[in-house]
Amino acid sequence: MPGVPMDEEAPRFDLQSHSTCSDGALSPAAVVAAAAAAGVRLLALTDHDTVAGVSAAQAAATEHEIALVAAVELSTVDVLGEDFHVLGYGIDHTDADLQARLDDWRADRAARIDRMADLLDGLGLPPDRTELEARRAAGMPVGRPHLATAAIEANRERLAADGLDECSAFLEAYLCRDGPAYARRTTPTVPEAIDAIHAAGGLAVWAHPFWDLARDDDVIAALERFRAAGLDGVEAFYTTHDEPQTRLLCEAAARLDLLTTGSADFHGPEHRRFSRFRAFELYGCEPRLGAIGELAQA
Repeated sequence: MPGVPMDEEAPRFDLQSHSTCSDGALSPAAVVAAAAAAGVRLLALTDHDTVAGVSAAQAAATEHEIALVAAVELSTVDVLGEDFHVLGYGIDHTDADLQARLDDWRADRAARIDRMADLLDGLGLPPDRTELEARRAAGMPVGRPHLATAAIEANRERLAADGLDECSAFLEAYLCRDGPAYARRTTPTVPEAIDAIHAAGGLAVWAHPFWDLARDDDVIAALERFRAAGLDGVEAFYTTHDEPQTRLLCEAAARLDLLTTGSADFHGPEHRRFSRFRAFELYGCEPRLGAIGELAQA
């Protein structure tokens, strides 16, 4: 990425990134260009519950001479928590059944956002719904970052006084679990997401486990349960994972014969937390990408 020093020792792959097709700041082609400039050689565009940007990303990957794997990130529900994310790699993004399932799951996501917007209304923080409705009309996902932005735009003066006039800060204060305007999704479950990915020819990987759960025992128990449901891998290397967490996941993955992937979860150059490609550590562990690299467009 221009203006960002490149660490030649950092991994050359980055298997989670987001574009304007979901909650990222750059177009799919611009995400690929930024990744190439940052030294990424194997990339996945993993927009939430949509594959709308995959074709544009594939074209850009050819232009920039990097490998791109067709992918998606599915938001799921589970008994241990809400919004567990499952990454699907090497999917057929033109598969009609996958498209139909994504349509249904985006509808559930949109209904959830409506419930949250109504809760914000009741809290005296009514969001500007214009952009939300425009995205919905265009068939694009509507998520919590979009709702946070809409609420900030409509209530900036009040929120600025509380230091909440930035998307991530508002989301964490109001729209995360236990927040006053939080509502949960209803579908799909983790096994349903895994099945959909497999049906579309892909490999299913649990994204950023320690983002979803805090306790080591809970993470490993969930990983074992998801493996029994057909999970193919885990995102062991992640921008917020520390060394003990990374090593724990790698050891568990080796025991369970799971792939281990990694990402910096790029959302855009100005994002407060996820602004740089290759910004994750291996801590001396060896990634196991398996067929994911082979599934990439060269």
